[in-house]
Amino acid sequence: MKIKDIGEQGLLKKLQSFCPSDIIGDDGAVLSINPQQQLVITTDVLVDNVHFSDRTTPPDTVGWRAATANLSDLAAMGATPIGITVGLCLPGDMSVHWVEQLYQGLAECLQRYNTPIVGGDICSSSVTTISITAFGQVEPSRVIRRCAAQPGQVILITGYHGMSRAGLELLLNPKLGHNLTPSEQECLILAHQRPNPRLDVLPYLWDKMGTTQIGGMDSSDGLADAVIQLCRMSGVGAKIERSRLPISPILSQWVSPEQALDWVLYGGEDFELVLCLPENLALELLKNLEEGAAIIGKIIEEPQVILIKENGQRDLNLFQGFQHFS
Repeated sequence: MKIKDIGEQGLLKKLQSFCPSDIIGDDGAVLSINPQQQLVITTDVLVDNVHFSDRTTPPDTVGWRAATANLSDLAAMGATPIGITVGLCLPGDMSVHWVEQLYQGLAECLQRYNTPIVGGDICSSSVTTISITAFGQVEPSRVIRRCAAQPGQVILITGYHGMSRAGLELLLNPKLGHNLTPSEQECLILAHQRPNPRLDVLPYLWDKMGTTQIGGMDSSDGLADAVIQLCRMSGVGAKIERSRLPISPILSQWVSPEQALDWVLYGGEDFELVLCLPENLALELLKNLEEGAAIIGKIIEEPQVILIKENGQRDLNLFQGFQHFS
């Protein structure tokens, strides 16, 4: 069955089953936030053959990844989610099943974090496009900002990087994974298709941070990109120690050290948090994080972002990864 067979109202009726019945139906959703907290709003747009494709992402994983991208932005601000809205641009000959599976993936991810779909819109288009706006709330003293990194702070990452890029490579070239076990292959593919936003880190962070100002963002566009953007917004620089960059054992046995390093720095879509904070606080936070979390370097005054060798000498200057329009 195609969308054009049931029309806009028919599709909306199907999609409303994924939303709270007491919120959906009016011209807008009415949400409440705690009076002592601030509202955080973020929007992501995903386009067919730019952010996803039938070759690597079935519709349920498109929905899951779309939810993660937005919830990860909230986590990067220190905010807990309240709800999301979904805008869909769809070809008329798109199957209704594809859209239902998209929403199934969205719902499965959102349910983990008690986040409802509170509205949205659909329209006809030649290109499948998904636009999600997410709403969260955070206490003013707990807001994490990109401009808050300070010299002397350490840089902490909450998990392994490069796994999503490796999963994409495996999906595009399955024969390359011949030396990986089925469970290892599944681990990499899930890292790409069903990543998790690091909202789980926030309670531990809040417990330790007190009134300390923390700089941070997520690594959706790559680890190197995140560090560079943090430094640029804060007017500082960074030294990343190559020996401290955690590399998953799966990557280490599958590809060369050079390839693994490239994916760790520039692979993107790992959706981990990159935090700049005092070393004592970082060490306490690490006790509550899983394998792959690490302190990878320090914030410095000089406005340069460099990778250094074990002997302290410069290895290379880091550069930003994928950029639209470039």
